[in-house]
Amino acid sequence: MLAYLKQERRGYKMDILPWITVFSAVVILLLLLKLHLMRKSLREISSGLSEKLACDTNTLIDVSSDDKYIKALATELNDRLRTLSDARNRFVLGDAEVKNTITNISHDLRTPLCAIFGYLDLLECENLTEEQERYIKTIRNRAEMLSSLTEELFIYSLTAAESEQIETFPTNINAVLEESIAAFYALLSEKKITPVINLTEKIIIRNAERKSLSRVFSNLLNNAVRYSDGDLEITLSDNGVVTFANTVHEIGETEVGKLFDRFYTVNSARSSTGLGLAIAKTLVDKMGGMISAKLEKGRLIITLAFSE
Repeated sequence: MLAYLKQERRGYKMDILPWITVFSAVVILLLLLKLHLMRKSLREISSGLSEKLACDTNTLIDVSSDDKYIKALATELNDRLRTLSDARNRFVLGDAEVKNTITNISHDLRTPLCAIFGYLDLLECENLTEEQERYIKTIRNRAEMLSSLTEELFIYSLTAAESEQIETFPTNINAVLEESIAAFYALLSEKKITPVINLTEKIIIRNAERKSLSRVFSNLLNNAVRYSDGDLEITLSDNGVVTFANTVHEIGETEVGKLFDRFYTVNSARSSTGLGLAIAKTLVDKMGGMISAKLEKGRLIITLAFSE
């Protein structure tokens, strides 16, 4: 009897074993399917998130999964994307408003400045005492400084307002750089700065826009006039890299990192809006070039390069 029961139990185990195997296989298949669907949903979330961050769009992340945790994650990300989109829109509108305000202010300042220069011209034609001439000269210097700052504001507002890239053409870098240096030579001499110029004899042709490139070089030279401690080295290498280097004592590593920020000036730059280098960077970026600054052994080195 005992032997019979053992045999019957063994037969029962043999009968249920295939069912256990089938059940386990089904469970494993279901888990694999679940894992596949979750991975698919995560890929959808990743792709959707990258797309939404890359462009300003009102569409939301959509997932095909019915898993409540995946859907909760997608909902949370969509809420964050709405918040980010609202913040981005406020920034764009605020930035555009600032640029329009700058344009309007700089434009409105031009009219009274023209009137001031006109009256100064009339006064200088009169018989003036030495003291009066000194006063008028001081007024003219201040008016010219204000005119220069206003022009800088106006140029920046126009440069920053144009969102599209600047159309570039093969440009002779040597020629534009030589013309810019020649135009500033008198001002450099006035500041007792004798530039050391190292320009390659090789003709460097790069993709740029001549007028914009001239503005970039002028702004960098003007920056050297304001900040240099008496020296300036300008180099154009055989590989087309342009560098402006001069000794500075009032600029540290922190300041160098902010030089291309708009409206940033060092403490001594009272006659500057802080837009010169910001304009230069904007123009270089729009021409597809590269500009950077670093401080090396007390020397400020600004490097430019353009694509061939």
